[in-house]
Amino acid sequence: MSFASLGLAPALLRAVREQGYHAPTAVQSAALPPALAGHDLLALAQTGSGKTAAFALPLLQRLVASLPRPGPRALVLAPTRELAAQTAELLRELAALLMHRPRVALAFGGVSINPQLMALRGGCDVMVATPGRLLDLLDHNGLTLAGVETLVLDEADRLLAAGFADELQRLLGQLPARRQTLLFSATCPPAVEALAAQLLREPVRIRIEEAPPQIAQRAIQLDRGQRLPALRQLLKSEGWGRTLVFVASRYTAELVSDKLFAHGFKAGLLHGELSQGARRDVLAALKAGTVEVLVATDVAARGLHVDALDAVVNYELPRSAADYTHRIGRTGRAGANGTAVSFICADSAENAESHFRLIEKRQGQRVPRERLDGFEPRAVATEAQATGGIKSTTRKSRKDKLREAAAKAANHGPANANSC
Repeated sequence: MSFASLGLAPALLRAVREQGYHAPTAVQSAALPPALAGHDLLALAQTGSGKTAAFALPLLQRLVASLPRPGPRALVLAPTRELAAQTAELLRELAALLMHRPRVALAFGGVSINPQLMALRGGCDVMVATPGRLLDLLDHNGLTLAGVETLVLDEADRLLAAGFADELQRLLGQLPARRQTLLFSATCPPAVEALAAQLLREPVRIRIEEAPPQIAQRAIQLDRGQRLPALRQLLKSEGWGRTLVFVASRYTAELVSDKLFAHGFKAGLLHGELSQGARRDVLAALKAGTVEVLVATDVAARGLHVDALDAVVNYELPRSAADYTHRIGRTGRAGANGTAVSFICADSAENAESHFRLIEKRQGQRVPRERLDGFEPRAVATEAQATGGIKSTTRKSRKDKLREAAAKAANHGPANANSC
């Protein structure tokens, strides 16, 4: 199947070719015809399957085919600033060859609101935003949503898991009832089912069950103090190009990236407290190859797409199996092979072996344990420790609280929500 057979306008077909898209992915082939026909859509497809272009192309075609109207005519909501920025960039690139180029505005938190308000003075056709900052813009009378014809919820499962349920409800109250709604998600938990039942009218439902990405998973047993030298050895011996190293905190990200840089590696870092300009620069450097090892917190686990990312290293394990899946999903994209390495430290306070076994159970796959020469661990978890579950704490993390809130919202959703 070709893009031409899906009903795209000639200008958008040229834009697709300019972007190097030779053939539509499975989710694009399934989503474009009903979206172009104006139907509501619920599309479920794994990370890296091409969901962004699946809604960007019909959204742009609808804009150029109708008469201009004031205010944003299309609204795309994303859970993170990185995903919002990448979506806006793709929309602008695809729109570049259109005769009447739609104006794409971008807004997210963590930076001053004033430049974003200034950018909206000339109006926009497409608004790409995170929910919290969009509410801020509305409170400042920076725009109105009364003219929105198409609403896109990208990574809907993440929007709800990140605690945006209340913000979404406030925004939905300001949107016109007559509109097209496109809901894209990697998974379909109960909260997404409830949201789909609330928002979508006789939707076309798409579930793309693609072959899992070719990711070779490895689990290396070592002591906590051996992780940094072991990481350096792997980076030298494995021949990886671009590598993404996940850690749990800003402090560790800064420490590991500084140590790698001091040993001659082209290392950078990414965490939630960096300015947007710094985030943009380090991602551009990674894509350009001037940074080869990016040390990041889970802010990079969703919405980050880098071509030819050879490996992901879990220097510290994520808190949940879902986060693990999204972390390692940064590699092995678009049919390429990838490698995911996890450090398993028996002397860690988090009971890493037990935690990783839970991750294995959730993904239905056992990863053989291995050891590196010269980095044999002094501490190895006993079977009792390995099966003891995740260490409990009396204080819940912010992520745990957000997950509980999302679960409560799902439980209070419509009892007759259609199954995804």
